[in-house]
Parts: sequence; C-alpha cells; structure tokens
Amino acid sequence: MTTVWQSWLLPISLILLLGGAIWALLFVPQDYQQGHSVRIMYIHVPAAAVAQNAYVMMAVAAAVFLVWRIKLADMAVQAIAPVGASITFLALMTGAIWGKPTWGTWWIWDARLTSTLVLFFLYIGMMALRAAMVRQSNAGRACAILAVVGVVNLPIIKYSVDWWYTLHQPASITLTEKPSMPMEMWLPLLVMIVAYHLFLFTVWFSRLRNEILLRERETDWVKTWVMSR
Repeated sequence: MTTVWQSWLLPISLILLLGGAIWALLFVPQDYQQGHSVRIMYIHVPAAAVAQNAYVMMAVAAAVFLVWRIKLADMAVQAIAPVGASITFLALMTGAIWGKPTWGTWWIWDARLTSTLVLFFLYIGMMALRAAMVRQSNAGRACAILAVVGVVNLPIIKYSVDWWYTLHQPASITLTEKPSMPMEMWLPLLVMIVAYHLFLFTVWFSRLRNEILLRERETDWVKTWVMSR
C-alpha cells in the first residue's frame, strides 16, 4: 500500500513545496508592518501546524496499540517520532528568526513558544525512551503511554494566545473565520500547509516501510519480497 501511495504523494508534495515557496518568497507582497520578514511565515506556520498534527497522529496510533496491541500501530508511532521532532525543530528555529525583527529578540518564554518547546521535548523523549529499553514490547508500551499523556500539551499550544497575554499573534487562518489577510497572502500559505502535510505522509510512509521490513526480516513473506526485488 505504501508503495502505491508514495508513487504519487512524493511528486505532488515536492511540486507544491517548490511552487508554494517560489510563490511566497518572490511574488507575495510585503506586509505593511513587518515588511519582507513576513515571508518566513510561509515556512514557520505550516511547520508549526504539521508538528502538532503529527503528534495527534502519533497519539492515535499509540492509543490503538495500547488498546488492541496491533504491532503496526507501534511501528507507526516509532516511524513518526523523528519526523515530528524535525518539523517541530524547524518551527522553533523559523519562529526565532521571525521573532528577532518582529519582537526584537530571538526567544521569549511566551506561552505558545514554551509549549511548542515542550512538544519538541516530548518527541525527543519518545525517541530516547525507546532507544533506552531493550525489549521491543516494553518500549512500545512505555512510548505509547507517554504519547497519549503528552496530548494534554496540544490544547495549551492551540489556545495559549487566547488564555494568556502573549506576544505570539493569533492564527492567521482558521476553519471558522474569514482569513485576516488578503487572498494574495493567505492562498500561498494554504498551498504550503497542504504541501507540508503531504510531505509528512510521504516521509512517514517511507520510514514505516523500513520499520516493517526491519521487524519482520525473519519472516517468509519479507524474504520472498526481498528475493523478488
């Protein structure tokens, strides 16, 4: 299944990423307050959205593994953690680059920034916990529990700008309200958000394929599949 999905997900995601980046960096008008520095939004906002959604996917897979003990769900958790950590790191770095000209500082212990940093540590903790445990079954159960418990951080990230006074601006695009930006600015942002999510699935499927083959390498079906390649 992942072979079929990757064959069209990868080219579509790369085309959208390249086209959206060129559109955003070269053709989008500069902001009347932030000037050209607003262009970092087209890298930062999709990365932040994907970082949170990747964790939701990981937590759902973890819950499935805890309830039904499905091995594939544990593989999905393991496959997505490094991808989520990388995307979260990108969101933090681009946020710092955006914050310097906007707020006058690279970092501030703002509620949303701090909770996003916690999200990054949750991903790193998942990877470290699995690496530290010898038995695969115990590692999977411990990581699944951590993933499910860590979900409480996601509402804090999303609603922190509403619950507390923060420097971080509210969401530019929501499902329930009209975008606060003109169409020539929010449309390429939407393209980049879609492109980031497609790329997330592309990398996740690739890592999941490798994890399946690694864990099942002693089975007959994997040996047969390898010989047929």
